[in-house]
Amino acid sequence: MHGLFTNADGKKVIHKTDAEIEKMRASNLVVSKTLAYVASLLKPGITGESVDKAAEEFIRDHNGRPAFKGYNGFPFTLCMSPNDVVVHGFPGKREFLETDVVSIDCGVELDGFFGDSAFTFAFEKVEEPVMELLRVTNTSLYKGIAQAVAGNRLEDISFAIQNYTERENGYGVVRELVGHGIGRSLHEDPEVPNYGRRGKGMLLQEGIVLAIEPMINMGRKEVFQANDGWTIITRDRKPSAHYEHSVAVRKNKADILSDHSYVNEAIKNNPFLKEISLKS
Repeated sequence: MHGLFTNADGKKVIHKTDAEIEKMRASNLVVSKTLAYVASLLKPGITGESVDKAAEEFIRDHNGRPAFKGYNGFPFTLCMSPNDVVVHGFPGKREFLETDVVSIDCGVELDGFFGDSAFTFAFEKVEEPVMELLRVTNTSLYKGIAQAVAGNRLEDISFAIQNYTERENGYGVVRELVGHGIGRSLHEDPEVPNYGRRGKGMLLQEGIVLAIEPMINMGRKEVFQANDGWTIITRDRKPSAHYEHSVAVRKNKADILSDHSYVNEAIKNNPFLKEISLKS
């Protein structure tokens, strides 16, 4: 057994031991370094397909297994979602443009445990209104994470994200897609919505590990699924942003297992990308 179980609306939530959480930190380190490697490759003219192949090689060279490839039939290592694609986009033959934003989501299995993280990248000529969407979405991730402490309720995370992105900044919070628990499986209970009511939901306890991932639209919240059965697109075709960390619930402060500092450093050293600072 991996630990205790918490009942959340009839579902079983698996608590992780400290040793298991350290294994998850190791898998998330490979995820973070993969995203940083991807950041070093991104430039106008490169295709998503070529970046995806390079990412798979990088993961396998670091003794990991691409968690997404083959998951329910998903055919790629990365989810790559440009502009009005919210999540689950396919890396393809289209060449990136200097005006693109692209969310890249990466998962890795290492030593029996999963890591999962995402980052939205901005090419050098992305306009300021879109950059502001990225800053707000990225900041909302950390506002949600700040609530992932023992004694809080699950929807405290959800409320923090929704209140900041939707109520304070006027963006659309996607309802159909949510964060999730993670551990020996890529997706575990509980679901972690990006909208909710403060003080509601299951009680958060130490050892619960969550993938928190705001998916925020510049315009309306509505989305639709493409014919490939995976790609999720904004209904009004306005840009969307997506950031994600794997996070362990602790007593006084959430423990972020993935690490975007590697990604930010790679962006800083890539002249074709813009830095995305947190919004003050």
